[in-house]
Amino acid sequence: MKRIYFGTDGVRGPYGGPVVNEAFAARLGQAAGLWAGGRGRVLIGRDTRSSGDALVRAVAAGLAAAGLKPVSLGVLPTPAVARAVRMTGAVLGVVVTASHNPAPDNGIKFFAGTGIKLTDEDEVRIESLLPDEACTPLAVVPAQDGVADYILAAGRLLPADALADWRVVLDTANGATVGTSPVVLRALGAEVVGIGNVPDGHNINAGVGSEHPGELGALVVAAGARIGIAHDGDGDRCVLCDETGSALDGDEILAILARHALGRSQLASATLVVTVQSNLGVDAAIAAAGGRVVRTPVGDRYVIERMLAEGATLGGESSGHIICSDTSPTGDGLVAALKVIEVMLAEGRPLSELRRVLRKFPQGTRNLKVREKRDLPGCATLSEAIAALEADLGAHGRVLVRFSGTEAKLRLLVEGPDDDIVSAGLERLVRAAAVDLELL
Repeated sequence: MKRIYFGTDGVRGPYGGPVVNEAFAARLGQAAGLWAGGRGRVLIGRDTRSSGDALVRAVAAGLAAAGLKPVSLGVLPTPAVARAVRMTGAVLGVVVTASHNPAPDNGIKFFAGTGIKLTDEDEVRIESLLPDEACTPLAVVPAQDGVADYILAAGRLLPADALADWRVVLDTANGATVGTSPVVLRALGAEVVGIGNVPDGHNINAGVGSEHPGELGALVVAAGARIGIAHDGDGDRCVLCDETGSALDGDEILAILARHALGRSQLASATLVVTVQSNLGVDAAIAAAGGRVVRTPVGDRYVIERMLAEGATLGGESSGHIICSDTSPTGDGLVAALKVIEVMLAEGRPLSELRRVLRKFPQGTRNLKVREKRDLPGCATLSEAIAALEADLGAHGRVLVRFSGTEAKLRLLVEGPDDDIVSAGLERLVRAAAVDLELL
């Protein structure tokens, strides 16, 4: 059975639209509560969007109607909510967030009692339990502090005062990590230069954060910092800048962590799990170090599912979702940054040198806004263009075309032997997509 409302990372869309509104949030909360068994505590966190509080009260009403006890954690990073669920024995976790999306969007995602995101099958079952009518949003949800334990746990990843002589530029995307990541870094001794750290409910991800590392890189150079760290709005992503101001994506972070662990025989199952979106250079780098790469569909929860199946503890996405499951049950931008800093300290090398472990294949991407998403096999012109391009590239490249699971966008990716071939391939796909789809 196909999911109707859930995408690759929960339910997401424009606030006040047909899905992300108080009435549907209440219905969804009630359905999730019925799925969870109708008993126990549910922990709810949110990011800094102005629409978050109303959606929290609505989903809490639905959960309560199903017999559960909703408890608000307030503004808190997604990984902190996942950790709190796992550590406190809650039956369910909920995060009201649209992650890296702009402020007018919002969404709802769920975590099982293990702190791990729900499976496709779980989400299909929740959708089947949606009631016809919404209940009235709760006026008050009891609050509980979820920040302190998360900060304490993250701070233990490095020795005390490990960053005593470090200057770090930190971009918290005007989001949920404003009250966590800078506290941890300063407690470890770092001098923190902050940007994107004045949330007003409307500026989350607005020109800052992991989707916009330009200002971060410039400030790293200007401040003479050793590293720049950027999160997305809910804190489960990490993009870094080295000391030259050059940005590192998730593939480079994963390659650094995996190669370091392999060199010490510490990479569980000698396996790194990535998605089909990751550059082919990752496979080559890990194979050269004696490991292997396993690929999954796009979505960090698919990565986590495969990690569990493979006995792996490291995986992630090129977008910056990095899962270190020996530390966190889900992607955690702060944990990823601290793990990279740990490698920098252990090897005594700057980030600009460590990143050389990955030699990327030339790659190009394009995100096309579409009026509506259609089944790709039904897009005849685009399907023919994909097949022809794949035949032309052969073993020297690859093509990935998919619709976003969270936005009305067609995502195109081409890898090839040189930039000109990649660019020309992308243009072929764009022209073909324009025949089958209404591009905006």
